[in-house]
Amino acid sequence: DTASLHEPVLVDVANDQRAHALLEALRGGATPESLAERSGIGLWFVRRLAAITGCEERLRWQGLDAGGLRSAKHMGIADARIAALTGQSTERIRALRQELGIKPVYKCVDTCAAEFEAATPYYYGTFESEDEGPAGVDRRDADAVVVVGSGPIRIGQGIEFDYCSVQAAGALRSQGAASVMVNNNPETVSTDFDCSTRLYFEPLDEESVCAVIEEEQAGGAVVQVAGQTAINLAAPLARRGVRILGTSTESIDTAEDRRRFEALMRALEIPQPHGAATSDLTEAVAIAERIGFPVLVRPSYVLGGRAMEIVHSRDALRRYLEAALAALPVDADGRRGTVLIDRYLFGTEIDVDAVSDGETVIVPGLMEHVERAGVHSGDSMAAYPAPRLEPEIADRIVADTVRIARSLQVRGLCNIQYVVYRGMPHVLEVNPRASRTVPFLSKVTGVPMVELAVRIMRGETLAELGYTSGLIAAKPLVAVKAPVFSTVKLIDVDTALGPEMKSTGEVMGVDVTLDAALQKTFIAALGQVPLRGGALCSVADADKAEALPILAQLSALGFTLYATTGTAQALAEGGVSAVAVGKIGHGRPNVIDVIQDGRVALVVNTVSQVDTDELQHSEGGGVVRDAGRTVKDGYRIRLAAEQRRIPCCTSLDTAAALVESISRQLAGDDVN
Repeated sequence: DTASLHEPVLVDVANDQRAHALLEALRGGATPESLAERSGIGLWFVRRLAAITGCEERLRWQGLDAGGLRSAKHMGIADARIAALTGQSTERIRALRQELGIKPVYKCVDTCAAEFEAATPYYYGTFESEDEGPAGVDRRDADAVVVVGSGPIRIGQGIEFDYCSVQAAGALRSQGAASVMVNNNPETVSTDFDCSTRLYFEPLDEESVCAVIEEEQAGGAVVQVAGQTAINLAAPLARRGVRILGTSTESIDTAEDRRRFEALMRALEIPQPHGAATSDLTEAVAIAERIGFPVLVRPSYVLGGRAMEIVHSRDALRRYLEAALAALPVDADGRRGTVLIDRYLFGTEIDVDAVSDGETVIVPGLMEHVERAGVHSGDSMAAYPAPRLEPEIADRIVADTVRIARSLQVRGLCNIQYVVYRGMPHVLEVNPRASRTVPFLSKVTGVPMVELAVRIMRGETLAELGYTSGLIAAKPLVAVKAPVFSTVKLIDVDTALGPEMKSTGEVMGVDVTLDAALQKTFIAALGQVPLRGGALCSVADADKAEALPILAQLSALGFTLYATTGTAQALAEGGVSAVAVGKIGHGRPNVIDVIQDGRVALVVNTVSQVDTDELQHSEGGGVVRDAGRTVKDGYRIRLAAEQRRIPCCTSLDTAAALVESISRQLAGDDVN
């Protein structure tokens, strides 16, 4: 059947525009053969998509009967999709399935490729007749707990959450419970054969996870160790009668819902940036104008800072809010989440991970971001213990963390982000779950954070485990974590750091001093720290004064500075020589030429904090017209540097740390 087909082309149906167009054409009656030829997608795949769309169209126009429901489930169409097609509620579809006895069975994944009988307890669900799952097996491990995994390793949902899932599964097994892992990613550690008692490769949605819990007759589910994907399932699972271990769904909602969280902070008299929550565009503009620009736009219940932006004007706010409101999830009752419009505070950001049993709250350590507030915590470098934090401010942060965790009755893990502004710590947000820094902090402090959280979820207290509330004494070391990016593998992605996460992983450097730890971290993140050559400098007008000593130090280290006109002029006025290069379209050599010709080993390019229509006169982000589009010079600089694996600093804080690391290496202060 497939001998004469085109070479199959795999596509992401949810995001690929060709796939969307193909599905619409199939619904319109086009043949699979014609569409395969026109789209380049293999006929085998198109035929199966055609079968699914045909089933959906029958449901849409002929209504729902027993045969149609069985056919739809056999094809893997979710209850929610069937409900939408037939104008019924998801609960009604689920009840009808139960009446008809339509339920998933579980097949064992043949890890031995049929060479001999597989015994590995890997399962996947399907709506067929033969059942190979564990239901009906006389289990000795009746105490089963489902761990909801983190899903695909992706931006905003990195392998750090998979680490937490593995730790949770191990903690359950050490306590004599069966750890049942549900995850849809076969290429990650939590789905290794020896990490859990049983493993299900299933979509991380309400229907699939509930089916596994029912199959396992599990006593509860752990949702707080695997990031936002898992924690967003807490409320739907609880509505289905699933016992959520640890922090209650009510407390999770209080922390995640911007309005409720703002009210809690006011009641506790804990400072937070001035702002308000809304789901209305007009009201959002009014809020921003009342508190003053710049503002930080933050949606509720989203992953990795999605649709989070710092905006500086009414027009920019309107543009960004359209994306933010579109990113908001809608709950089962059709209610859309809110967007918080905050006054942007330009200060030092502190990351805090805590473990709480509702009364005792421990803080293994405080992490200070190298970059100032405005860069997503997952994209920031951070140092433990916080090197520049005044003791009284640290005490205030720890005290506020304890009060927040107790008020929310956190039972397990909790992450809180603060910004220290004018000597006062302000709470940015609270995440009632594991964060991407839990593995880092657990390793450098020796505190088994996930294991403690699981023990708390199963009824133990921190007091029983030998802990008292407060900050745990710092270890005699300094550790720095730095982000790792995969943007070189992505097309036309801007590498400029901002409130929305872009990193896919982290590296760590440990030593006895901050400078040495930073140096190790840069070596790990960059592979090799540039020690000679040229440095291209294109700095936004607002950053020129602060950039001058950093670039002067770079020049003193022997680097040849190439700079755009305004930056070169500012350097000259400060007594630093630089080779002036033109912007794109303004003579040769220009900023792209010096990168492509291999003249530079480092790029320092800060992003202008003004609107695109004002960028014509802004040094760090001038724009040109290209094929009818407005394209920033800064974006092209960053893209060219990324394509050639040249380090590009878009934050002066990062640049200062990197230049200091270069200075140490050139002075012979090598690290071991």
